[in-house]
Amino acid sequence: MISSSGIPPVVPAGRMAEGGQPVLPLANGMELRPWRVDDADALVAAGQDPAIRRWNLFSVESRADARRRIERMRERWQAETGAVWAVARPEGAVAGLIGCNDVDLAGGSAELVYWVLPEARGGGVVVEATRRLSRWALDELGLHRLRLCHSTANPASCRVAEKAGYSLEGTMRGALLHADGWHDQHLHALVQGDV
Repeated sequence: MISSSGIPPVVPAGRMAEGGQPVLPLANGMELRPWRVDDADALVAAGQDPAIRRWNLFSVESRADARRRIERMRERWQAETGAVWAVARPEGAVAGLIGCNDVDLAGGSAELVYWVLPEARGGGVVVEATRRLSRWALDELGLHRLRLCHSTANPASCRVAEKAGYSLEGTMRGALLHADGWHDQHLHALVQGDV
């Protein structure tokens, strides 16, 4: 998306807030859909899962916490600072979360984040969701660059990034504080025209 002047167009403010958050179908029969209040139990389950807690700065202790978090997701969409979906079956069962944090429409960038509940791990759900959300962010929203960061001690996320077409750009030393201390992070990115 380069203009005739060679300068990429800026995504206009209001692009997200004016339209509703779309449902994005996945090839595996699942979909990315906005979180609903009745999904609160899935957030509580995620907040209790040791792997999710280990790799994500994530704490949801109660259904009330989950409902507040879902409301914040809606607020972030309207403020155009975040876009978070439930990875779910069309009939409603939530398998995980995927989203764009730190959305910068003027700068054309965002960071992809995700987690999946134990029963959905290992089947390629995260890779499929990452590919679909990336296409939406680049092609439909009009962002230029997406980054995906994870602890260097988390090889599963490294595989997801690679399979979804994200290039490894380097290691950021001591970049994120986890419960067990500071972790180095891999920085992966996908830029308009990569795929």
